[in-house]
Amino acid sequence: MILYNSSISGNCYKVRLLLARLGVDYETREVEVVDRTAPRDELAELNPTRRVPTVVLDDGRPLAESNAILWYFGDGTPWVPDDSYERAQVLQWLFFEQYEHEPAIAVARFLVSYSQLPREQYERRLPRLEADGAKALAAMERHLATREWLVGESPTIADISLYAYTHAADEGGFDLQPYPAVLAWLARFAALPGHVPLAA
Repeated sequence: MILYNSSISGNCYKVRLLLARLGVDYETREVEVVDRTAPRDELAELNPTRRVPTVVLDDGRPLAESNAILWYFGDGTPWVPDDSYERAQVLQWLFFEQYEHEPAIAVARFLVSYSQLPREQYERRLPRLEADGAKALAAMERHLATREWLVGESPTIADISLYAYTHAADEGGFDLQPYPAVLAWLARFAALPGHVPLAA
């Protein structure tokens, strides 16, 4: 299997986290993500958006979008529950990650730490990103205040999906100290056997 990857992308990191937990062997092909003018021709026939992560399965079929990839590999393993309600809850958190969390926290992280743009070119966007990111983190804090994992009694791909950008939120200027339940959850997740860091 091939993973078209970026070492700085939280979306790619989600996939690497799950594949490491499952012991799945794969090869990576690095894709430029900082230079948004790069055509990414290598993805043209694999992914209509030409974004990473994109995987090519051993039989040649491509699959894109980080959370779809998580579901594909996680289904049938302990990372996706058998119970239909808990499965729907996992999807709920995957949608939350893509609609509420990632557009604020990941975008702020990219602009501040990786875009190479002068700060004046994006500075006016930051207050809105900070407010939206704080709202997402507060929702997670409320939920995790009374539970160890996002869904059920053990970690799922919902935890993988939200761990990726949450644990690197400081790179976007977010202070996680006001969210003790989130910090405790991050520590629990990182302590699981087989954990791999973002920079690996």
